[in-house]
Amino acid sequence: MKRIKTARGRKVGSTRWLERQLNDPYVKRAKAEGYRSRAAYKLLELDEKFGLLKGVRSVVDLGIAPGGWSQVVRRKVPAARVAGIDLLPTDPIDGVTILQMDLMDEAAPGALREALGGPADLVMSDMAANTVGHPQTDHLRTMGLVEAGLEFACEVLRPGGAYVAKVLAGGTDNQLLAALKRHFASVKHAKPPASRKDSSEWYVVAQGFKETAE
Repeated sequence: MKRIKTARGRKVGSTRWLERQLNDPYVKRAKAEGYRSRAAYKLLELDEKFGLLKGVRSVVDLGIAPGGWSQVVRRKVPAARVAGIDLLPTDPIDGVTILQMDLMDEAAPGALREALGGPADLVMSDMAANTVGHPQTDHLRTMGLVEAGLEFACEVLRPGGAYVAKVLAGGTDNQLLAALKRHFASVKHAKPPASRKDSSEWYVVAQGFKETAE
């Protein structure tokens, strides 16, 4: 196991983070296989379990930076159209339209739809709110992003499409879960092996979009 000396001016926490990164098999694998982040393996594992990328022709990547999830889509389904959005700058990815803007911006949904050129088969979101260390506040912020993603998914998905989004431990709250079940035939929570055990992140996987909610 590699150990990092605590450099002058570097906090103990950031030293631990560096150590964890250097000893993380997923980080090593991502470097070896050309993925921009270890997060790519979360999507690969979710796809293995739920068949998210099977037969998709168009995909939206919410919170695309640094681009690992879109890389997975391009490798597994090279013919699919992919449009991504993030507040952070994202290096270009061949075959992916990247918008640097806020999903909450009024113009964002229209810009994404235009970039996609039609309805989507999959809306995926690895968006995370900036945490403040207060569990209730962090949960509310994250749920706000999941709700925004769901609202957009309902506008852009074709019947039978899917929505996958990052949530925190405990999953979606009752109101959001009810909305997901109203719009999708199947709603499940999953923690892929690539999600660190000490991380509170889970994913909600909603499949079988119903154009007209019950």
